[in-house]
Amino acid sequence: MQPHTLLPLELVQNGGWAEVEDTIGQPTWISRMAELGVRVGSRLQVLRQGRPCLLRVGSSRLSLRDESGTHILVRPLPAAS
Repeated sequence: MQPHTLLPLELVQNGGWAEVEDTIGQPTWISRMAELGVRVGSRLQVLRQGRPCLLRVGSSRLSLRDESGTHILVRPLPAAS
Protein backbone atom coordinates (compact mmCIF):
# COMPACT_ATOMS: atom_id res chain seq x y z
CA MET A 1 0.00 0.00 0.00
CA GLN A 2 1.37 3.40 -0.97
CA PRO A 3 1.97 5.91 1.87
CA HIS A 4 -0.10 8.57 0.06
CA THR A 5 -3.15 6.28 -0.18
CA LEU A 6 -6.25 7.37 1.77
CA LEU A 7 -8.60 4.67 2.94
CA PRO A 8 -11.36 4.11 5.47
CA LEU A 9 -10.04 3.22 8.91
CA GLU A 10 -11.83 -0.14 8.80
CA LEU A 11 -9.43 -1.30 6.05
CA VAL A 12 -6.28 -0.87 8.18
CA GLN A 13 -4.93 -4.27 9.24
CA ASN A 14 -4.59 -5.39 12.87
CA GLY A 15 -1.48 -3.80 14.35
CA GLY A 16 -1.34 -1.18 11.59
CA TRP A 17 -0.68 2.49 12.24
CA ALA A 18 -2.38 5.34 10.42
CA GLU A 19 -2.71 9.12 10.49
CA VAL A 20 -6.20 10.62 10.39
CA GLU A 21 -6.74 12.76 7.29
CA ASP A 22 -10.50 13.43 7.55
CA THR A 23 -13.64 12.55 9.47
CA ILE A 24 -16.97 12.55 7.67
CA GLY A 25 -20.33 12.87 9.39
CA GLN A 26 -22.56 15.03 11.51
CA PRO A 27 -20.76 17.91 13.27
CA THR A 28 -21.65 16.50 16.71
CA TRP A 29 -20.10 13.12 15.82
CA ILE A 30 -16.96 14.79 14.42
CA SER A 31 -16.66 16.86 17.62
CA ARG A 32 -17.07 13.75 19.78
CA MET A 33 -14.35 11.93 17.84
CA ALA A 34 -12.05 14.95 18.27
CA GLU A 35 -12.72 14.93 22.04
CA LEU A 36 -11.63 11.27 22.05
CA GLY A 37 -8.42 12.10 20.16
CA VAL A 38 -9.51 11.08 16.65
CA ARG A 39 -8.91 14.27 14.67
CA VAL A 40 -7.01 15.32 11.57
CA GLY A 41 -3.31 14.73 12.16
CA SER A 42 -3.69 12.25 15.02
CA ARG A 43 -1.94 8.90 14.79
CA LEU A 44 -3.65 5.73 15.85
CA GLN A 45 -3.12 2.00 15.84
CA VAL A 46 -5.74 -0.59 14.93
CA LEU A 47 -5.63 -3.22 17.67
CA ARG A 48 -8.57 -5.19 16.30
CA GLN A 49 -10.46 -4.83 13.03
CA GLY A 50 -14.17 -5.40 12.69
CA ARG A 51 -17.13 -4.42 14.79
CA PRO A 52 -16.30 -3.44 17.36
CA CYS A 53 -13.04 -1.98 16.12
CA LEU A 54 -10.45 -1.44 18.87
CA LEU A 55 -7.99 1.45 18.49
CA ARG A 56 -5.03 2.84 20.39
CA VAL A 57 -5.18 6.63 20.35
CA GLY A 58 -2.31 8.11 22.33
CA SER A 59 -2.24 6.22 25.63
CA SER A 60 -5.96 5.37 25.43
CA ARG A 61 -7.99 2.61 23.82
CA LEU A 62 -11.15 3.37 21.92
CA SER A 63 -13.85 0.99 20.72
CA LEU A 64 -15.94 1.86 17.65
CA ARG A 65 -19.05 -0.32 17.60
CA ASP A 66 -20.81 0.67 14.41
CA GLU A 67 -19.77 1.75 10.93
CA SER A 68 -17.72 4.66 12.32
CA GLY A 69 -14.58 3.21 10.76
CA THR A 70 -15.97 3.95 7.32
CA HIS A 71 -16.31 7.64 8.21
CA ILE A 72 -12.69 8.11 9.27
CA LEU A 73 -10.25 8.46 6.39
CA VAL A 74 -6.64 7.67 7.18
CA ARG A 75 -3.20 7.50 5.59
CA PRO A 76 -1.40 4.24 6.45
CA LEU A 77 1.99 4.69 8.18
CA PRO A 78 5.05 2.46 8.21
CA ALA A 79 5.01 -0.19 10.95
CA ALA A 80 7.68 1.55 13.05
CA SER A 81 5.55 4.65 13.80
